[in-house]
Amino acid sequence: MSKFHGLGNSVQRKSISVAANDDCRESLLDVIEHQIIPRLINAQPNVSSLPHLAAAEEVGEPVPEMLEFTTSCLKGDAVAVNLIIDRLMDRGLKQDRIFLELITPAARHLGEMWDQDLCSFSDVTCGLALMHQVTYRLGYGFHDGPVTEGQTQSVMLCCAPGSQHFLGLTIVADFFKRDGASVVIEISSTESELVRVVANEWFDVVGISVALESQLGSLPSLIEKLRQNSGNPGVKVLLGGPIFTLMDLPAQRFGADAISTDPIEAVGLLKKLANPSSR
Repeated sequence: MSKFHGLGNSVQRKSISVAANDDCRESLLDVIEHQIIPRLINAQPNVSSLPHLAAAEEVGEPVPEMLEFTTSCLKGDAVAVNLIIDRLMDRGLKQDRIFLELITPAARHLGEMWDQDLCSFSDVTCGLALMHQVTYRLGYGFHDGPVTEGQTQSVMLCCAPGSQHFLGLTIVADFFKRDGASVVIEISSTESELVRVVANEWFDVVGISVALESQLGSLPSLIEKLRQNSGNPGVKVLLGGPIFTLMDLPAQRFGADAISTDPIEAVGLLKKLANPSSR
């Protein structure tokens, strides 16, 4: 009896695992198709001297280096990635062309590889992170434009510097968006880049996912810098991530407003943090 009961539990766990993997794939593809690609295509130069993006009908086929570029991004080989960019620029390819004929098709290709089980989730997130860094090297940003104070709750989700685990972020972002919030997933996880983003846009809440115990030591300093530089003087900070499922820690220890490892609970906390009067 117990043998069959155990087998049933095993089958159930496998079914749950398969369903969770399908959900993760859909979440990641949604991020690629509805956040990464549109921001790449619609990105505007950060400085007036950069050329305007080419009209859609003038954009050519992906450059021959696209597959090499994608592979290098998947491997996390920043040196190889930047050498490819150097070669293209040496040949006279402008920033807008590199955007539309290299980075954009490469991001789509990553999504297709993930959909076909040809690479892991960590490979894809590593690849997207490198593509993100290249966009800033070229002088473009990943954001749709500055966000200002308004009725819609505006949230930035990011990983603590030192890791790039976006699975939890995509799930939480989906819950937030279903509840009507405007969500930006900041792919770069360097402290300077996170500070730059909060300085340039209005966010009611910044959510930081922490994976490793070694990241906890620098968390108070990061949160302090985010608050000091935020475009919203009253920005709230919500912490989550794998480490808080293993360690019971108070938010006050890090200078944060709350900690949550449950997406449904996080939605409720978002409402309270973004609208203090509703507490």
